[in-house]
Amino acid sequence: MSSGKKLGENLRKLRLKKNMSQGDLATALNVDRAYISNIENGRMNPTLSTLEKIANALGISSSELLK
Repeated sequence: MSSGKKLGENLRKLRLKKNMSQGDLATALNVDRAYISNIENGRMNPTLSTLEKIANALGISSSELLK
């Protein structure tokens, strides 16, 4: 499995665990909901700074997203 797909699966799992929709996360990050969808589906790879922002919005460490 590619690292992008693994990241997407982890993001989706952790986001749902926090009871957040893609829209909730997108609003917290000030990005479009489609961007979150593209990351979750492995179509886009976020930058390291975006990974940190996502992790902060979810209240987790960035390494948690990459496990």
